[in-house]
Amino acid sequence: MTSDFSKRKDRARNINKKGFNNNRLNYLLAIIFLIFASLIYKLYSIQIINGEKYVARAEQQHNIYSELLARRGEIYLKQNDSSLHPLAVNKEYAAMYINPRALYEEEILDILEHVYIVFHKDEVEREVDKILEEQDKKELEDELKYVDSLSLSEEERALKKQEVAVRHDVLKRNEEWLEFRTVKRELEINERKQIIISDYFNRVNVKEKYSRLLKRKVEREDLIKFYFSVLKDKFSIESPADLSVKKGHIFLPDGRDISLEIRGFHLEWEVFRYYPEKTMLSNVLGFSNMENVGNYGLEGYFNSYLQGQDGFLLGDKGSYRGEKIIIDKREYQAPVNGNNLVLTIDYGVQTSVCQKLEEAQKKHQFSSGSIIVMNPKNGQIVAMCLWPGFDPNNYQEVEESSLFDNTAISHQYEPGSVFKTITMAIAIDQGKITPKTLYTDYGQINIKGWPKPISNSDFSTKGGHGLVDMNYVLENSLNTGAIFAANQVGPQMFSDYLKKFGFNDRTGIELSGEVSGNIKNLLVNNVKDIDFTTASFGQGIAVTPLQMISAYSAIANKGVLMKPYIVDEITDDQGNVIKKTEPQIVRRVISEETAETVSAMLVNVVENGHAKRSQIEGYYIGGKTGTAQIPSPRGGYLSGQYVHNFLGYGPIEDPEFVLLVKFDNPNTSVFAEGTVVSVFGEITDFLLKYYQIPKTR
Repeated sequence: MTSDFSKRKDRARNINKKGFNNNRLNYLLAIIFLIFASLIYKLYSIQIINGEKYVARAEQQHNIYSELLARRGEIYLKQNDSSLHPLAVNKEYAAMYINPRALYEEEILDILEHVYIVFHKDEVEREVDKILEEQDKKELEDELKYVDSLSLSEEERALKKQEVAVRHDVLKRNEEWLEFRTVKRELEINERKQIIISDYFNRVNVKEKYSRLLKRKVEREDLIKFYFSVLKDKFSIESPADLSVKKGHIFLPDGRDISLEIRGFHLEWEVFRYYPEKTMLSNVLGFSNMENVGNYGLEGYFNSYLQGQDGFLLGDKGSYRGEKIIIDKREYQAPVNGNNLVLTIDYGVQTSVCQKLEEAQKKHQFSSGSIIVMNPKNGQIVAMCLWPGFDPNNYQEVEESSLFDNTAISHQYEPGSVFKTITMAIAIDQGKITPKTLYTDYGQINIKGWPKPISNSDFSTKGGHGLVDMNYVLENSLNTGAIFAANQVGPQMFSDYLKKFGFNDRTGIELSGEVSGNIKNLLVNNVKDIDFTTASFGQGIAVTPLQMISAYSAIANKGVLMKPYIVDEITDDQGNVIKKTEPQIVRRVISEETAETVSAMLVNVVENGHAKRSQIEGYYIGGKTGTAQIPSPRGGYLSGQYVHNFLGYGPIEDPEFVLLVKFDNPNTSVFAEGTVVSVFGEITDFLLKYYQIPKTR
């Protein structure tokens, strides 16, 4: 009995064991099947679903792609000897990087200390000195104002003010005050220093990064100063002059390369735009940004010519001793460098004109100014100088984008009495008046629908001038005389001539941002009497300086209007001319006889009128002043603010140049006679000598 039970038990155990083994086998087979299915799916995914992606990755492993950057075309000025002067060129700059993962914080801060010393220290010290100086000045002014508030006699007040001034002067030599000032200065400097270093540190101390940009667009001279500051003790370098930059590396006098001697620091080199003349012609040039794209001025207008086309190199790569090498060139596109611009602007004239404009600004303190020199015979712009300007090398530091504008073409203004020349030319060309035509000037005139009379600028002191001719009108700039001349032709003919002179259109000069004038109030069917009246003497309409000088150039050019241009030729990167600008006649505006008559009248203005200070001994020069009110955004005109401009040309027998001088809101004189006329005379004298034009009288 017991034996049978044991047998049955062993048989059951064997059956269970066999079943368990079968289960393990099935489980193992299932795992193998799943792995195989997963492998099949993975292969399907790689080859079918994501095949293109993995092919691309494989190509990245076996191919090399290199972008070949095109060089931006350069911009040049012509010099008097026909040689070229660089105005916008390409220059290599360094980009400074550090590896925060390779440096302790103390090491990063040490590098930043040298960055501050080289790139910021001098500027910070100048800023602090200026602030302290202004504080001293304000303290003195506050004390003097306090003295003014006291109930003292004029004599006592003057004596008290003198005592205050002497005390402040003595205080600046006091040892305790000087010591206090030194401590205060150091604290101010150190506070700014810590802010600068902290700003750098927060930007670069990113430990998960191997490379962080420290500073970009670094000049070679500043880079050498930085290496000298960091390594002078390590290599016993006596002066930055002992270091040199060759092929992007920094070398000691003995030829040792120390480019990688600053731990965790490395360089990369980039090519950017460089403007050697800095602010000169900045508003004409515009600038090229970090992405090699032109903005404003010539850089913006001709960007497609200047930019060129980048190329690339795509090839298979293998390895030799661990280094990548190209073993089979498959595809190559050479970069196409940008084209160069050669301007019509004369370097010698431009330099002289800009110097005169800067001198005038210091003297007359105008808010903005422009001077243009134009060749009336072909429309070439010989000089175009504007104030204020900016440094296109540091365009990113400009706080107001309006500084980028070329106000000679993008800003309208009411020209004032310089427009009377245009009015006279229209009436003479229509045969309605001559220089000897008489009319009676009462000093002012009433206009239908206008509440108050229109007066001459000198009415309050001289009243009416009586019976006078048109020569006298232009010489003495009588508003009523200009109204008389305009009334002889009527508003329709008057506006037609203004369109012929180009005041309703842009000139088409090759600069971005040009606007047209605004004479819309004269182009309607029923022109208001007041609009027609004020337009005759240059108010109530708007023009650009370039339009105004172009109109005068038409008179100087025997009545023919030329299209102004500033680019003489475009060349390829080898200097071969691919496009030459030819002078372009726009239209005849007035007859040759009219042009000669008006020119003679302008000579009388210089000889006998408000422009006597523009006379040049031995020459006949013609010109006209203009003082115009500045419109208010709220309507009407700004009180006590004026535009002064002067336009003229010479020598009158055969004009070689037309010159516009314009100052906005100068502080030293109400009338243009006291500001722009003398500057016009100085520049005219220079031009006559520069072009070696012989005297004719």
